[in-house]
Amino acid sequence: MAFRSAVASAAVSRGAGRRRIRFGAFFLPGSRTAPRVCSESVRRVLVFVTVTIFVDAVLYGVITPLVPGYVDDYHLSKFRAGLIVGAFGGGVLLGAIPSGILAARLGPKSAVVVGLLLLAGSSVAFGLAGSPVALGLSRFTQGISSTTTWAGALAWVTVSAPRERRGQLLGTVFGFAVLGAILGPTFGATAELAGIRPTFFVVAVIAVALTAAAVLSATPAPERPSTGATRRAIRDPAFVLGLWLNTLPATFFGVLALLAPLALSARGYGAFAIGAVFLVAGVLEAVLNPYIGRLSDSRGTLLLIRVFLLASLVSGIALAVTAKTAIAVVFVVLASIAYGALFTPGMALVSDRADRSEMSQGLAFGVMNGAWALGQVIGSPVAGALAGASGDATSYLTCSLLCLVTLALTGTRAVQRRAAA
Repeated sequence: MAFRSAVASAAVSRGAGRRRIRFGAFFLPGSRTAPRVCSESVRRVLVFVTVTIFVDAVLYGVITPLVPGYVDDYHLSKFRAGLIVGAFGGGVLLGAIPSGILAARLGPKSAVVVGLLLLAGSSVAFGLAGSPVALGLSRFTQGISSTTTWAGALAWVTVSAPRERRGQLLGTVFGFAVLGAILGPTFGATAELAGIRPTFFVVAVIAVALTAAAVLSATPAPERPSTGATRRAIRDPAFVLGLWLNTLPATFFGVLALLAPLALSARGYGAFAIGAVFLVAGVLEAVLNPYIGRLSDSRGTLLLIRVFLLASLVSGIALAVTAKTAIAVVFVVLASIAYGALFTPGMALVSDRADRSEMSQGLAFGVMNGAWALGQVIGSPVAGALAGASGDATSYLTCSLLCLVTLALTGTRAVQRRAAA
């Protein structure tokens, strides 16, 4: 399989009398054999893609600690604030399929160049934005940039790497994506202090530099998917479940990204304190995800999906009960970990079923981006509307209800048969 565990497939090594597992450049307990050395060309692609995805992931999370300030500056309702937060996902949703097609037909390099140029322009627009509409449009364009860059970058790694090394290399890329998402809120808090405009102008310069590096890189061959592959994948219940398991946690994070900062701000947390809460959650998620990926391989994808659906269900109930109390910060962290843990087995399931359908990995990554974006688009605005009408607890309980329904769907015979195939 091209992409066995999304975040945690690994190369391994034994040394100094104890077992270690290699996750990109990191080592974690528990492996057996030594990794083979990548060629110099593959290493260059890996470094470039890792840096690109890291920068993109940082920008995704940058909005979180800035939400309370924008609410105060522009006198926004929770619903309107939710629209700004969700605009990034709207851009991803609109660009998901076209970016996958671009990566599949013209090659991953073309998709990456287009994505980075959009990133540079949208970063300048965000720095200059002086109204809620301008903020929303710039975040929307950042979303289009993100899905284009991801589809191209991940396909670039996939087509460049030896088949037996793809899981390890994609795991390395996703590890740095998690790190970028961790640092995103902290970067947002820093931008508030240093100035939004100069900070995002620097981001634009970085994007231009990465574009130049992409243009100067060797061009990989475009993929050649088989006829009818997309239709076969869409008809596969396990593939659809994998897509839903990208939509579901994205919805939950949309809820959390809107409601948690506002609740923490009401209790006296500043932008840096809010960023610190999400930083802690992200660090724990990054540390746990490699183990989640390994468990997915050894214990089965469906088992992990059910475990983390149950954990997410309980987390939603806990947040509903404690939303206005001091202990809510603990459940924000735990919910973030539970929600994020659903991505790993979900992405693994999508990639596995796409591989069996002979679907282009570039297009598969684009479709997964669209599935994630659908949740991001829905999460924040709906959470804002529900919270404005009947309180934050209603939004969190809705998340728990969705977990319960999905848990029931994992028990259907069609899903069980395909997921185990």
